Amino acid sequence: MRKNAPPGRRKGTAPQKRSPPAPPPRTRRSSGPTEGSPRKKKRFRPGTRALQEIRKYQKSTDLLLRKAPFSRLVREICLSFSRESYRWQAYALLALQEAAEAFLVRLFSDANLCAIHAKRVTLFPRDLQLVRRIRGVERL
Repeated sequence: MRKNAPPGRRKGTAPQKRSPPAPPPRTRRSSGPTEGSPRKKKRFRPGTRALQEIRKYQKSTDLLLRKAPFSRLVREICLSFSRESYRWQAYALLALQEAAEAFLVRLFSDANLCAIHAKRVTLFPRDLQLVRRIRGVERL
């Protein structure tokens, strides 16, 4: 053996060539994160998510405000007008909530028209104030 030969190598034998590593088998992407690396959340361009939400809520007919907090608000307002606590039927609260949500949707819709008229996409408080002033709604 030579003095400079690396240990474990005999004289006259050729070094063995390693084969390149086999590529991993191709699999379809799953919707969930894999074990090795967490999958990135899909990023939408600005405004896309808002338009999706608008379409979603325009298609649906369910109430957007939660029933229990709305009920507590109605009872609190009733107490501010009289010292007695009144009892409310479930259907009366439901009808009041339907009317309140319809009022708010129209208010925001008209305020959005004011913002568009001013060549803006953002709704400002002054748009709501203008709509209320045009409508003649006092102290609301």
